[in-house]
Amino acid sequence: MTSPEPTPDAKTTQGSGAADAPNTAARDASDAADLVITHCTALVHDEREQIGFVEDATIVVRDGRIETVAAGPLDLPAAERIDARGQVAMPGLVNCHTHTPMVTLRGIAEDLPVEQWFNEFVWPIESNLQDRDVELGARLACAEMIRGGVTCFADHYFSMDTVAAVTAGSGLRANLGQTFFSSQGAAGRERSLDFALRHRDTAGGRITTSLAPHAPYTVDEADLAATALLAREHGLPVHLHASENRDQCDASVARDGRTPIEVLAGAGLLDTDLLIAHGTGIVERDLPVLARATGRIAVASAPRGYLKFAWPTTTPVRALRALGIPVGLATDGAASNNSLDVWESMALTALVQKFTGADPRRLTSREALHHATLQSARAVGLGDRIGSLAPGRRADIVLVDLTGPHTQPVHDLAATLVHSARSGDVRTTIVDGRVLMRDRELLTLDVPSVVQEMNERMPALIDRGHGRRVQEYGT
Repeated sequence: MTSPEPTPDAKTTQGSGAADAPNTAARDASDAADLVITHCTALVHDEREQIGFVEDATIVVRDGRIETVAAGPLDLPAAERIDARGQVAMPGLVNCHTHTPMVTLRGIAEDLPVEQWFNEFVWPIESNLQDRDVELGARLACAEMIRGGVTCFADHYFSMDTVAAVTAGSGLRANLGQTFFSSQGAAGRERSLDFALRHRDTAGGRITTSLAPHAPYTVDEADLAATALLAREHGLPVHLHASENRDQCDASVARDGRTPIEVLAGAGLLDTDLLIAHGTGIVERDLPVLARATGRIAVASAPRGYLKFAWPTTTPVRALRALGIPVGLATDGAASNNSLDVWESMALTALVQKFTGADPRRLTSREALHHATLQSARAVGLGDRIGSLAPGRRADIVLVDLTGPHTQPVHDLAATLVHSARSGDVRTTIVDGRVLMRDRELLTLDVPSVVQEMNERMPALIDRGHGRRVQEYGT
């Protein structure tokens, strides 16, 4: 793809497609596909999972699944056609760890160490949260992610019944978990289980669930062990923060002689399907522990937040991949990251790995795209459903416009996508074959009304004069 043609206007993009399929009138209407995307460059994976590109591709979608990815035009009728000249079709991005309602706290606590950030701002403000605040935050977050090409996210927060309802209405795919602390007693763990069982495989299968203990420093080992038992009994994955930074690792070793990863192993959580958020504090002695795990272990990396908090280490992507542990891309919540831009996370992951490894050959553009697609899908337990444009996969597809001046000329398409393209270049976002954004127009969410009500509620939400906190941060 060396010189994409100009993007057609909206009428052409969403037209009848008569020029592409002149003989469709003679076909049986029952044979019509739900959606056909034509004239795109498709990002695909070969049998060794290497990234490649199909020029002038046609993608056929039927019943929410990709039926065909083919080079050249196909003569078949369709309920909807998209002419994607000048655009790359790629698997939708996955935000592997976030807290969507925290967009309400975007920019509320800046330029602070993590302890002060939590104890003086975030956890006092979160003690004010009402379900309506959570709903508005989740709506705005879903809109931001759809516009940024995210088709699936893994959320870890409070009031998750509300987040599930917003997710279902938005059309996005998600893995959701109700957070709990040991300070809540057994009731917190029971609420997390109840949520996971009630919402598992809802919204037509777009919503999956996890048990969601907060972290080893806020959930004691007895509760972690009980969570592992529940996960095995009910066939549920677990999503938690662990070894977020090196200070947490050092404090854990000083406290009882074990790293947070060793604590998870002792509680039996490494024998469950486990998604670990961050892991920048994973150390050399943790690697053989992770290698012995019998569960499906994955790590979500959100490098922008680590840079903001000035943590001295980052997620050890290369060491984890050597163990066969997928590392997915994430943003964390917008209170620490300021955005839910997974496109930025992809570029930063590549750059940070090069910098920390003092080797520009580390994490090539194609490797970064692999983390953004198949590895992220595996991290959230959906590696058999999404993450690649292949027959049988769910039709979670984004179309990326590469006709802008910042993406031209295109000498290396993978590098252009990772290091030149931006989330704002996503023109169309599709989940389960349903178009959620067409030519930058959101079709399932009303942003202005959300922002207006959110701003009206903000004074009560951000009040910290009461002296309460949902929890105390300490490593």
